[in-house]
Amino acid sequence: MRLTQDIKKDIIKKHGKTATDTGSSETQIALFSEKINYLTAHLQTTPKDVATQRSLINLVGKRRSLLTYLQKKDVTRYRKIITDLNIRK
Repeated sequence: MRLTQDIKKDIIKKHGKTATDTGSSETQIALFSEKINYLTAHLQTTPKDVATQRSLINLVGKRRSLLTYLQKKDVTRYRKIITDLNIRK
């Protein structure tokens, strides 16, 4: 799934440090979360789509590793992104 430019800009504006900040951990976690939500909804309608299941597992792993990095680096930023995106630990 490709995120549209409008959705991507909104996410970057909300979670990034600047309007063009795509590299910060918070921005990447937010973008991964948007993709994960979309793929989860897709899998509820088509449960036999194995390629999507694999992609979802990979995205969750990437997001988890970024969250672990952020937790080690700065706990306050980690707690803020967890509450903003409603991610359970």
